[in-house]
Amino acid sequence: MDLLLIPGFWLDGDSWGEVTTRLRDAGRTVHPLTLPGLESVDADRSGITLRDHVDAVVAAVDAIGERVVLVGHSGGGSIAWAVADARPELVARVVFVDSGPLGDGGVINDELPVVDGEIPLPDWSVFEDEDLVDMTEELRDHFAAIAKPEPARVASDKQVLSDPRRYDVPVTVICCEFTANQLQQMIDGGAPWVAELAAVKERVLIDLPTGHWPQFTKPVELAEAIVGAL
Repeated sequence: MDLLLIPGFWLDGDSWGEVTTRLRDAGRTVHPLTLPGLESVDADRSGITLRDHVDAVVAAVDAIGERVVLVGHSGGGSIAWAVADARPELVARVVFVDSGPLGDGGVINDELPVVDGEIPLPDWSVFEDEDLVDMTEELRDHFAAIAKPEPARVASDKQVLSDPRRYDVPVTVICCEFTANQLQQMIDGGAPWVAELAAVKERVLIDLPTGHWPQFTKPVELAEAIVGAL
C-alpha cells in the first residue's frame, strides 16, 4: 500500500529525507509530496489557499487509484484529514506526526507572523520549548537553509469538512511533544481541541518522545513508528 508523506509548514517533500529512505528500505512505496507554493523560495504563493493544498493531495491519491496511507506532519496532518474527508473510501489510515485532525471550521495557525502575504520561517523564539526538544544548532541551521515561506492562507483559511465517513478512517497519532497518556487524558476530559480526534472510531496513540520535527531529530525512530502503525 502506497504511503503519501505530507510535510508541515515551510517544508517540501525532500524534508522527509532519511524517513523516506528508511521506509523504502522497509519495502514501502513512498511518495513524499511538495505542496503548491513550496517548490522553491521564489515560487509564486500569493494566491494559494488551504484548499489548493488539499486538492493537490487529493489529486495524488486519485492518480494512485487504490487505497493509500496518509502521513501528515504538523499542519500537514490537517491537510491529510481533509483528504480523508474528500476520499474516505481511498484512505486506509491517517498517521499524524505530532499533529491531529483539524475539525470543520478550524484553522491551522492564524497567529504566525505574516510578511508580505506569506509566512517565512519565524525566529526560534516564536516556538515553545517543547517544540525545540532535540533541535540542535546544526539541525536548526539545516531547517533554516531548506525552509520556504508558507502561503499565508494555508495557515488562516478555515477547514471545510462534510463527510462523516471520515470518522471511519483508522488513525494513528505519533505523539512527540505530548505523551500518548497525556493526549488520552485530554480526550477523556473533553478538551475542545481534540474533539475531532475523539470522534474517530479507531485510533491508536503511540509515543515518540522528541520535539516537533521528529523527521529531523529522530528520523530512524519515526520511520519505525510509521511502519509499526501499518
